[in-house]
Amino acid sequence: MESGYPPADACLRPWRGAMVHTMDRAFFTASGGMIIGVDEAGRGPLAGPVVAAAVVLGSGAPSGLDDSKKLSAKRRAVLEDQVKSSCRWALGIADVGEIDRINIFAATMLAMTRAVSALCAALDGDPCEVLIDGNVTPAGRAEGWRWPARAIVGGDGLEPCISAASIMAKEHRDRLMRELALRHPQYGWERNAGYGTREHMAALRLHGPTPHHRRSFAPVAQLEMFA
Repeated sequence: MESGYPPADACLRPWRGAMVHTMDRAFFTASGGMIIGVDEAGRGPLAGPVVAAAVVLGSGAPSGLDDSKKLSAKRRAVLEDQVKSSCRWALGIADVGEIDRINIFAATMLAMTRAVSALCAALDGDPCEVLIDGNVTPAGRAEGWRWPARAIVGGDGLEPCISAASIMAKEHRDRLMRELALRHPQYGWERNAGYGTREHMAALRLHGPTPHHRRSFAPVAQLEMFA
C-alpha cells in the first residue's frame, strides 16, 4: 500500500511496510547464527514517517561504524553506500497516519517489526538474536514480532550491526524529508528533517500543518486547536 512518500532511491520505493535488499546467503550466517541489528530514525520530529532499519553485517562490512548522530553527513553517506553494498538490510516504515492512530512508540515498534520481518523473509531464515538500540524491544508490543531480542542502551555506538542500522535509518529518512521539502519548501525540512526547530514552528504558525505533519503531537495539535 502506498503511503504517499516520494521515492528516496532509484531502487527503493517507500511504502507502508518494508523494503529489503539482500545478496547471496554465503556471508550472513556465522557459527553463532545470524544476528540482526535494529535502530530507528524519526521518533521526535513533528512531520514525516518513522523509519527503522535491520542489518546483518556481511564479511566486508565497513570499518568506522558508529552512532549516526556522531558522524558527519559526509561520513554517513559514505558508510551508507558501504553498508548497502556489503551487508544485508531492510527498512520498515510507519507513516504519519499510523503514528497518529496508534502513537509514536507503537509505530516505532511496528516499523522495527516490518524491517526485521522483511529481512528474514528475504533471507529465508530467522536470527538467533536481534539487537535493538534503546531500553525496550518490540517483543509483546508489536503484532508479528517473534524473534529473540535484546535492547542495548547506547547500542548504536556499541554494536556495529546496530550502528549500521542507525546509519541506514537516518540516511533514508533524511532523504525522504528532503524530497518532501520539494513539495512543501516553507518548513525547511531539508535542514531540520521535520524536527520542531524555530524555523519549522514559525512556518507552522504561518502556513498551518501539511498532510505530513503528526497531528497527535502537541505542537501541531495546539496550532490546529487555535487556528
